[in-house]
Amino acid sequence: MCSMYKRKITKTNKKGSTRSMGLLELIHTDICGPFPAGIGGRKSFISFIDDYSRYMYLYLIHEKFEYLETFKNFKAEVENQLDRKIKVVRSDRGGEYYERHTDVGQSPGLFYEFCKSQGIVNQYTMPRTPQQNSVAKRRNRALMDMARSMLSNCNLPEFLWTEALKIAVRILNRFPSKSIPKTPFEI
Repeated sequence: MCSMYKRKITKTNKKGSTRSMGLLELIHTDICGPFPAGIGGRKSFISFIDDYSRYMYLYLIHEKFEYLETFKNFKAEVENQLDRKIKVVRSDRGGEYYERHTDVGQSPGLFYEFCKSQGIVNQYTMPRTPQQNSVAKRRNRALMDMARSMLSNCNLPEFLWTEALKIAVRILNRFPSKSIPKTPFEI
């Protein structure tokens, strides 16, 4: 069978959804991985995408349970740089943001409790509906496709996927799209 028929089939999402009106009003986030260890032993990544500008922040992590510390670092960085506060965080109901992590001693609701203490509203998608977090899912899929393409085209080893991801994020943040009038970097 041809490899083009082995692609993942995705559901279409609803049209007419509203966009935020300013920076940091809504942040889409998702965690991808684990993958084979990249440079520095990183196996996963977390993406944070601003709904208004579509600017993407990428954090490479060793293990998925590092999500809370990574979010705290992201929050401190963007709020300091943009002099604004994050209002809403949208994520799926993946175990990282929603469920118990007994293997690392985290209690349920740790991410929720941190956001609540900071005045940030959590929006969770319905179970088994990744299309509700489509901004993050589509962007992560585009990132991985770009990284694979770069590595394949240049005949580079697989462990360089982390470097290819960084380059892909840089490209996407400086590339115009239909959904915004300027590049995410300009906004």
